[in-house]
Amino acid sequence: MKVEIWSDFVCPFCYIGKRKFEHALKQFKHSDDINIQWRSFEIQPGLQTDGSKNQYEHLAESKGWTLEHSKQVHDQLTKKAKEEGLSYHFEKTIPANTFNAHRLSHLAAKHNLQDEAEERLFAAHFTEGKNIDDKQTLVQLGVEIGLPEDEIRDMLQSDLYADEVNGDMTKARQVGVQGVPFFVVNNKYAISGAQPSEVFLETLQKAYKEFKEEHTLNAITNADEASCSVDGNC
Repeated sequence: MKVEIWSDFVCPFCYIGKRKFEHALKQFKHSDDINIQWRSFEIQPGLQTDGSKNQYEHLAESKGWTLEHSKQVHDQLTKKAKEEGLSYHFEKTIPANTFNAHRLSHLAAKHNLQDEAEERLFAAHFTEGKNIDDKQTLVQLGVEIGLPEDEIRDMLQSDLYADEVNGDMTKARQVGVQGVPFFVVNNKYAISGAQPSEVFLETLQKAYKEFKEEHTLNAITNADEASCSVDGNC
């Protein structure tokens, strides 16, 4: 059963939502039957990466807040992250354009390493304060999770996977994504935001039951195609 997740690496609620979903997945008895597809979403498309500022300063400027208020807001986010076992360090976090990071995630999907890429990029941004728009940093992170270095460099020197990133953004608009994280389960159920793990678990259970019923019905229907009717037609 497919679960699609739209998120962005500089969205603090996306990393928290990832953890909450993972907590639910650990409790879900059929987790091996879940196919997770990460989809790209840029919360600030066109943002110019600025390594001279941290997230406190960036948000204060963009929102017109005082630096003190920005720190208070981020302190609350740090506490929410800590509840999920995450360590946020906004004083080190670099406001970065995430387009190339999303391209790296799509390259990782080709090698069945997309979840590893998502986790590594989130941690690099929120915990380690790395510039996830820096090409050498992306090469380093990609190699760490097992991606071929030559493929990463080829991607960064071209427009490979740009169409995939833009395609995800287009589909987000079609689906009606207004903010991230945004989860679509079995093409039927949408969950917006970093909801409690219980919400994810209940949705997975309901969707999976329907998923199995649909596939059972399809199997029966296909089996009927290779049969003979009571009037002798085969």
